[in-house]
Amino acid sequence: MAKKLKVGVIGVGGIARAHFPGWMESPDAEMIAFADIDRAILEERGKQQDIKLLYDTGYDLIANKDIDIVDICTPNMFHAPLAIAAMQAGKHVICEKPLAPAPGEIRKMIAARNKSKKLLMTAQHFRFDGKSEAMKAMIDQGVLGNIYHARSWMLRRSGAPTKPTFIWKEKSGGGPCIDIGVHILDLTLWFMGHPKAVSVTGVTQDKLCKLKGQFSTWGGPIPKRWDVEEFAAAMVRFDTGATLVLEVSWLLHHKTDSEDMQMWLYGVDGGIHWPSNEILSTNYKAQQLINQQVLLAHTTEPHAKECMVFAKTVAGGGKSPVPPEESLDVITILDGLYKSAKAGKEVRL
Repeated sequence: MAKKLKVGVIGVGGIARAHFPGWMESPDAEMIAFADIDRAILEERGKQQDIKLLYDTGYDLIANKDIDIVDICTPNMFHAPLAIAAMQAGKHVICEKPLAPAPGEIRKMIAARNKSKKLLMTAQHFRFDGKSEAMKAMIDQGVLGNIYHARSWMLRRSGAPTKPTFIWKEKSGGGPCIDIGVHILDLTLWFMGHPKAVSVTGVTQDKLCKLKGQFSTWGGPIPKRWDVEEFAAAMVRFDTGATLVLEVSWLLHHKTDSEDMQMWLYGVDGGIHWPSNEILSTNYKAQQLINQQVLLAHTTEPHAKECMVFAKTVAGGGKSPVPPEESLDVITILDGLYKSAKAGKEVRL
């Protein structure tokens, strides 16, 4: 049996807990080290997962020559420097979304990837959901024909994370665009085959977070310091002639129990809805409207699967399952949204 890849996880207080099962189930990898600036959390996670190598900084973990894969689960603004340092040290990197909050940082990460010849993957776990994989397979078979329009949204009613790492721009890089917008936008572009965006018209709002008594079911009272958007919308044009309408929000008077994440793709031969995975088409000869259901590919938890797939890819010498160039496309559009909102007009990308 081939030797298992050694994994070190940086930032174990939050989303990393969703990654642990994937590393534990992987036949190709095993966790051997954790790093976190919060010593209490670090020791707690180490005890829970039986990890003996505990580091107070990510850079100390990266210096461990036995580690093959670094899993970065820190706040957004630390992704790029840690990922670059890890690749420079000869490690493969899987990094939580967003890969970085700004296009320039992602370009630096790509340059480090190119120089090190290591794999760099964004942990866009929705791509690894069974519904998403089944829908992608159907789209790639051509059931929609040429896709000319998409509608995508990820909306919450009183669902803002209230930690500084989300609502202070210096730590997050942005609000719901950067936190949850990357999810639905990445998925939409993946389904569409990654056409090149050429322009964005965007708006942002921060109205509800300023209201007296405002609260979040995700984090209690809204803190006084809040310097990111709470809502954003955009119209995106692509070089194929296709268009996309995008909406994201943490605070919206929108009917949802927790979170409403949906997408419609419209092509000349049919339309499809995610996550219901219903395909709508027309038999023009028989004058019939046809509704079909796409079957699931699997039911593996997507956070776990993305880690397992990355380890298998590293072990097998394949290409990154979520290339950083595709994450660059996502952040370029969201950066364009911010620039358009500030300028009050369409911006070219």
